[in-house]
Amino acid sequence: MTDDRPQPQYFTADDGIRLAYYTMGQGRPVVLLHGFMSDAYTNWVRYGHAAKVVAAGRQVVMLDFRAHGESDKPHDAAAYPRDRLTQDALQLVAHLGLTDYDLGGYSLGSRTVSRMLAEGARPGRVIFGGMGLEGLTDTGRRAGHFREILTNIGSHERGSPAWMVEAFLKTTDGDPKALLGIIDTFSDTPLDTLRRFTMPIQVLCGVEDQDNGSAQALVAALQNATYAEVPGGHMSSVVKPEMGTAMAAFLGEAR
Repeated sequence: MTDDRPQPQYFTADDGIRLAYYTMGQGRPVVLLHGFMSDAYTNWVRYGHAAKVVAAGRQVVMLDFRAHGESDKPHDAAAYPRDRLTQDALQLVAHLGLTDYDLGGYSLGSRTVSRMLAEGARPGRVIFGGMGLEGLTDTGRRAGHFREILTNIGSHERGSPAWMVEAFLKTTDGDPKALLGIIDTFSDTPLDTLRRFTMPIQVLCGVEDQDNGSAQALVAALQNATYAEVPGGHMSSVVKPEMGTAMAAFLGEAR
């Protein structure tokens, strides 16, 4: 671990899986959920995004999804029913007793945020990072994309998009079998449901990122959304300082 890596704390989900989470800073909390194959440290801490949100006067709470980071990585298919990550994140909110908080995610984290809102979560503000409309309303394409990568480890052409994802998987010491289970948890959020979200929402996306469809189309589908553009594509925008700056500006307004 590096010196800037916060120490994990743990709670146990209702199916017995132990999940890690991390906190930084003081103030009104914001819960942040990372992307697929990543973890809380890589997505939020390593490139300074969490520190910028803390500097804006907020406490940051970051979950390692099951099969990621310091959380348990079960191989049993029973550990990965549809919407399981949604339940894990809702249970973290309940475990911490949060009632006045904001909620943000990147990619898989954003998909989980949308499902939390559909299940009745009511944060004050929301960030959908690395997300377009299709990534929420039709998860099948991305599910197939990741399933193909994880079932063909070692066979992807060097330099191809699939090879780049596999290379990233190695940097986070990912467990392909456990991560295949995560794909089974994906769940669509219908367009009519998205249109009922009334809180202020920031759609935060790389200028070259179309991996989850159109971010602008997502903004148009939401009642109260603004678009924040940062440099890079789906895998590169999360390392850009502009991402943390945009998050902090949006969340700092809620102080």
